[in-house]
Amino acid sequence: MATAQEKATLSQTASENPISSKSSAAAMATLIHDSLSDSAPSATTKTTAATPVMSRAQTCHPLDPLMAAEIAVAVATVRAAGKTPEVRDSMRFIEVVLVEPDKNVVALADAYYFPPFQPSLLPKTKGRPVIPTKLPPRQARLVVYNKKSNETSIWTVELSEVHAATRGGHHRGKVISSKVVPDVQPPMDAEEYAECEAVVKDYPPFQEAMRKRGIVDMDLVMVDPWCVGYHSEADAPRRRLAKPLIFCRTESDCPLDNGYARPVEGIHVLVDMQNMVVIEFEDRKLVPLPPADPLRNYTAGETRGGVDRSDVKPLQIIQPEGPSFRVSGHFVNWQKWNFRIGFTPREGLVIYSVAYLDGSQGRRPVAHRLSFVEMVVPYGDPNDPHYRKNAFDAGEDGLGKNAHSLKKGCDCLGYIKYFDAHFTNFTGGVETIENCVCLHEEDHGILWKHQDWRTGLAEVRRSRRLTVSFVCTVANYEYGFFWHFYQDGKIEAEVKLTGVLSLGALQPGEARKYGTMIAPGLYAPVHQHFFVARMDMAVDCKPGEAFNQVVEMNVKVEEPGKDNVHNNAFYPEEELLRTESQAMRDCNPLSARHWIIRNTRTVNRTGQLTGYKLVPGSNCLPLARPEAKFLRRAAFLKHNLWVTPYARDEMYPGGEFPNQNPRAGEGLATWVKQNRSIEETNIVLWSVSSLPHRDATFHQCSYCFLYHIRFAGMCLELHTSLDWKIGQSCQWSTSVSCSCHMGSLIAPRRWMCLQVRAIASSKTL
Repeated sequence: MATAQEKATLSQTASENPISSKSSAAAMATLIHDSLSDSAPSATTKTTAATPVMSRAQTCHPLDPLMAAEIAVAVATVRAAGKTPEVRDSMRFIEVVLVEPDKNVVALADAYYFPPFQPSLLPKTKGRPVIPTKLPPRQARLVVYNKKSNETSIWTVELSEVHAATRGGHHRGKVISSKVVPDVQPPMDAEEYAECEAVVKDYPPFQEAMRKRGIVDMDLVMVDPWCVGYHSEADAPRRRLAKPLIFCRTESDCPLDNGYARPVEGIHVLVDMQNMVVIEFEDRKLVPLPPADPLRNYTAGETRGGVDRSDVKPLQIIQPEGPSFRVSGHFVNWQKWNFRIGFTPREGLVIYSVAYLDGSQGRRPVAHRLSFVEMVVPYGDPNDPHYRKNAFDAGEDGLGKNAHSLKKGCDCLGYIKYFDAHFTNFTGGVETIENCVCLHEEDHGILWKHQDWRTGLAEVRRSRRLTVSFVCTVANYEYGFFWHFYQDGKIEAEVKLTGVLSLGALQPGEARKYGTMIAPGLYAPVHQHFFVARMDMAVDCKPGEAFNQVVEMNVKVEEPGKDNVHNNAFYPEEELLRTESQAMRDCNPLSARHWIIRNTRTVNRTGQLTGYKLVPGSNCLPLARPEAKFLRRAAFLKHNLWVTPYARDEMYPGGEFPNQNPRAGEGLATWVKQNRSIEETNIVLWSVSSLPHRDATFHQCSYCFLYHIRFAGMCLELHTSLDWKIGQSCQWSTSVSCSCHMGSLIAPRRWMCLQVRAIASSKTL
C-alpha cells in the first residue's frame, strides 16, 4: 500500500474541463432515467454555470472493480438461491466480476457524478439537461461450478443493497438471471491444483514409480496439473480432467531450489478433478532424472558455484515534489492523458476510457477498453507429454487470479501508486492481493532533439512515460504486462516473460531436434507464446457516436516507367477494410504494413481525417500445421489482426470456456463468419502477437514488444514533444556538462514528419 507521505502527495484529480452551460445530456440522461427505479430518493444538486451537478457522487464509479464487500454479497446472494443444502454446499466460485455498464451510463457518470466533471462528454441538446437522481445499480456476474453435478452456471446479481448488507442488514442483493451452460468446463482454480497434487502424491502406484527412480521423500515431488485441452472425445467436458506434469526437487534444504530443472518423465497420470481421484495411471518408461546442476537455481551466486556481481552501484529514482500523475479512486490523470484502471480475474489489468486533452479541442477519446484477453502457449515437441502442453493461460487459469503482490523497489522503481485487487476464492471467500497493480513514471531517454549546425545551438526534450503494470505467475512462468503512455500521444503494450522453463528429460546419449539441450540429460522444448489484445476503440468519438473505420497501409514500390525514371520511387497505399472477412489480416514487414483507425467525421487543420495508427511489433504465425489439435480451440491465432463490430457478449477470442472445448473454431473465428460491416461503427480490434522460444538456459527473460498505437493525422494544437519547459524535462549535476540550450526554431521528430507525410499522400483522405 502507499505510504502516508505518498497518499498525501497523490492529491485528488481536479477538474480539467470547466462545466459549460452549452453542454447538456437530455436525451441520454432521459434514456438512463427511464431505466431507474421510480422510488429513487431525491438528491440535492448544485448549479455550476447553469448546469446541474450532483453534489454527492456515487460511492463507486460504474467501471470501478468490485469491492470486497460487493463480492461477498454477490456470493452470498447466489448461495442463498441454491434450492437445497446439497446444491449450496456444492457451489464453487470460479469468478465474480463487474457487469460493465453500457457506455452511455459511463458517460453520464463521468459528466455529472465523478470528478473531473465533464458534461462535454455528452451530446448537446436543447434545453436544460435531465439528470437522474442516481446511476443504475451495479451488477456482478458470477461463474459457478457445481462440484456435485459437474455443471457450470452463470449468474447476474444486482448489488443495490450491498451497503445495507455490509452494515448489518439482511438483504443480500437480488438475482437478476441465472442459467446453466451445457457441455463446458470453467477455468481451473489454485485450490484444485493443490488438492490434485496431494491426491497424486498419495496414490500408491505413483509412490512405487517414484521409488523406481530413487525418490522416496514425497515432499520433494512437485505435481503440476495441466488442463488436458481437447485432442479426442476422451477429453470431452463431461468430465473435469487434468493431466499433471511431475518434477522433483533435490534433497537440498534450499527454499528456492528449482524443481522444474528435474522433470520426471515416463509416467502417465490422469486425474478426475471433480471427484479428485486418479482414473488413469501408467509407468510407461524409466527416464533417468537429470543430475543436480548448481546452475539450475536462482539463489545467491555462492550456492550456484559462482560469485555474484559486486560492481553494481545504487540507482535511486527521486521525485522530491512527488509524481506528475494524479489519482482519484481508479481515475488517472497524467500529461494530458486520462483513463481508468480496472482489474478482472481472467484478464488482469484493464484500461478504460482512454482520452487525450488537446488544448481548446478538449478531451479527445482514443479507446473505451484495452486489455489482454487470451494467452496461448503451444509446444513444438511431438513427444509425450510435451505435445499436450498447449496452455490457455487466461481462459484455463486466469491471468488476474494468478497475479501477486508487488514490492516497492523490486518490481517497480520510483514514486509508486499501488492498486489492490479483490477476488473470490474457490469456496466463495474474498481474497485481496495488495499492491497488485503498479503505477509509476519512468525516464525513457530522448523524446526530441535538434542541433542547428549553423549556430551550434541545440535543444533536447527527455521522454517520460507513465507505466501501468502487473505480474502474474502461471506454474513455472512469470508474465509482466505493461501499458506505457507517452507524452507524444503513443500507447505501447509490452509483455516481459521471465521465470523458469518447463523442461524435458533425456535418455543417456539422446538428443532432440525439437528443443535445446541446456544441461546433461535436460532440454528445453521449443514453444511459442501468443498474446491477444482486445482494443475497443473510440477515436475522436463521443458516447453514442460510431464513426470509426480501419484502413490498412502498405508501402509500395513504384513500377518502372515515366513516374519512376530514377527507380527510387515508393509511396504509401491504403485499403479500406469494409467487412470482417476483409479485415482478417497478417503482418508484412516487407511493406511496413500497419493499420489506421480513423474517424470519418473529424478532420485536422490540413483537411485529413484524424486517426490512430496500430503498429505491430515482432510477430509470427503458429509454427504448426493447420491440422494441429490445439488450433481447434485457437483458430484466432491464424491471423495477426481481426476487426469486428462491437458486441457486448464477444469478449474472448476462443469463447468464454476454452477448457476442454470440443467445438472447433468457437469464438472469434465463428463470429467473423457473419461478415458484418465494420464501416462507421464502434469497432473492436483483436491484435495477435507471438514470440517463439528456443531457450538455452534454465531461467529466461524475454521482452515481447506487442504493438503500439499513436497519432496518425491528429495534428494537435502544439507538438506533443515541445510543449513543456527544458527545466521540467532535463535536470543534471553541476559537475556534468549538458547540451540543453534554448533554440528559436524547432522541427518535429523525424518519425512524426514521415508519418504525417505518409498520411498526406493518401488519395482518399
